[in-house]
Amino acid sequence: MKKVRKAVIPAAGYGTRFLPATKSSPKEMMPIVDKPIIQYVVEGLVEAGIEQVIFITSSNKRALEDYFDYNFELEEKLKRSGKTEQYELIRQVSDMAQFVYVRQKEARGTAHAVNAAKDLIGDEPFLVFYGDDFILSTPSAATQMIRAYEQTASPIVAVMKTDNPADTLKYGYVKGHEEEGRYRVETVIEKPGPEKAPSNLACIGGYVLTPDIFPIIADLPEKNGEFYLSEASNVLAQQKPYYACELTNFTYYDAGSKFGYIKANIDLGLKHPETREALLAYIKQLRDA
Repeated sequence: MKKVRKAVIPAAGYGTRFLPATKSSPKEMMPIVDKPIIQYVVEGLVEAGIEQVIFITSSNKRALEDYFDYNFELEEKLKRSGKTEQYELIRQVSDMAQFVYVRQKEARGTAHAVNAAKDLIGDEPFLVFYGDDFILSTPSAATQMIRAYEQTASPIVAVMKTDNPADTLKYGYVKGHEEEGRYRVETVIEKPGPEKAPSNLACIGGYVLTPDIFPIIADLPEKNGEFYLSEASNVLAQQKPYYACELTNFTYYDAGSKFGYIKANIDLGLKHPETREALLAYIKQLRDA
């Protein structure tokens, strides 16, 4: 069984939920305290042992590409100024992994984006994560998913257990059955609503996939001009064992939504040594007002 060494991050979308901010700046680059959203995603991948991160980008994502590259002018200025800590900080970003960029020439859905990485993936298993939400956990979500893959040698979808009826209108839910201590996925039902949810396991945007997915994507029917990875994975589940990985010890941030983005900044601002005390004082002030 081959090791999971690569991850694909579809990042070609327009980020319309954050217009006008995302008119010229990628949504993945919006900061959570002092790091862009995408860095939190990549850090979780690197912790899991991912060596190559493949970004599927578009013409308006140059800032994302530049962020993970060296900036010699800035680095030299920091070194000359004796700002060694800041120099090392930005160098670490570029050195986390090998970064590869593939242009998705037209936005035609998540499956279309993943398919753009086909030649780079070859015959290896790979992770798929998205660039506008992230999961903080110990161990990382990617680590938990890869462990599940290593135990099953089968595709994996990340899920969280939730009994909140409102979540059934936001996430896809897995339908399946228990099999040897694991939950085998039969299909994923998108936003089923509280009356039709097939389980209490909601998908939260991460997969370990095998190259078997690419022929399926090639045969996918088009819907509203797009090809959906969730539909391709449903077909895959009919062809071979496919399991849910219920994440543990995690916090999920949908930073692609306005509230999720604000919540992430508050939570991580309360953990950051430079902002914690001032933010606590401000929250107390609001509470007492």
